Amino acid sequence: MPSFDIVSKVNMQEVDNAVNQAKREIETRYDFKGSKCSISLQKNEIEIIADNDFKLEQVLEVLRAKAVKRGISLKSLVLGKIEKASGDTVRQKIVIKQGLSQEEAKELSKIIKDTKLRVQTQILGDELRVSGKKIDDLQAIISHLKSIDYKVPLQFTNYRD
Repeated sequence: MPSFDIVSKVNMQEVDNAVNQAKREIETRYDFKGSKCSISLQKNEIEIIADNDFKLEQVLEVLRAKAVKRGISLKSLVLGKIEKASGDTVRQKIVIKQGLSQEEAKELSKIIKDTKLRVQTQILGDELRVSGKKIDDLQAIISHLKSIDYKVPLQFTNYRD
């Protein structure tokens, strides 16, 4: 029976490259000279430290531009709240979202069932498997999900005949 998986994964090597490019740009830009702005990546989290809210927003814009150029969806970057840090600086943590949560998988399953196509969905951990008898139905599901603007980036993998 033909099937495919719906996942939401981010290439961490590309995230690392985007953070390093943003770090280099911050070090060389004139408006950041003499400031305490920094950006770092730890596991699935990016931390930005800046002098004030305005500089933090500027660093965030640099990071967003580098991430888009590297093919990273901004939907996978979950911004944390801005908090005070030591020495009159501010800090913001950005969590890199990997995988589908149970609620998102159930919501996607409902969207697929609402299309009235003869396919089955199955939640497998942080991914959703869609299977059906006709390949055309599976391709219709993929095109339907690509046409809606879902809250997390979706990739379609493991396509089997």
